[in-house]
Amino acid sequence: MKHLIVVDMQKDFIDGALGSPEAVSIVPAVKEYIENFCGEIIFTRDTHHDDYMNTQEGRNLPVPHCIKDTEGWQIAKELSPLAQGRKIFDKTTFGSTHLAEYLKKQGDVDEVTIIGLCTDICVISNAMLIKAYLPEVKISVIEKCCAGVTTDSHKRALDAMKVCQIEIK
Repeated sequence: MKHLIVVDMQKDFIDGALGSPEAVSIVPAVKEYIENFCGEIIFTRDTHHDDYMNTQEGRNLPVPHCIKDTEGWQIAKELSPLAQGRKIFDKTTFGSTHLAEYLKKQGDVDEVTIIGLCTDICVISNAMLIKAYLPEVKISVIEKCCAGVTTDSHKRALDAMKVCQIEIK
């Protein structure tokens, strides 16, 4: 079975606290990709709590974002209807071991495709975790459906994933 992982397409990463023009620009391509995908579609949500500034991430990135149950935590309004009824993994760190474990337990995973934000943090983290849990499964990242913190770090992340046998399309 084919699986599509939609990583952290949340308001705070698109046009909120940590948003960028690059993130805004990929939303239509992400929406189209989801609408045309045949297989299981899974979303992740970066999820923090009120104590975010006291966490290691909060001390290193002192911008509160994706605080659970806030507007910024929500899946982008353009994509929210596509997330209805789908499995959503709320993750408190960059990559989700729960997601990788879920995929491994499926037993019929032929291919995993990953899209979303941010290429250089959460997309690469999830891609590498899934690769570690399912080393023989084909993993692809769709370049036009991802954006990084910067265009340079986006490109570096894509290059790093390529070296780790993750196909960049």
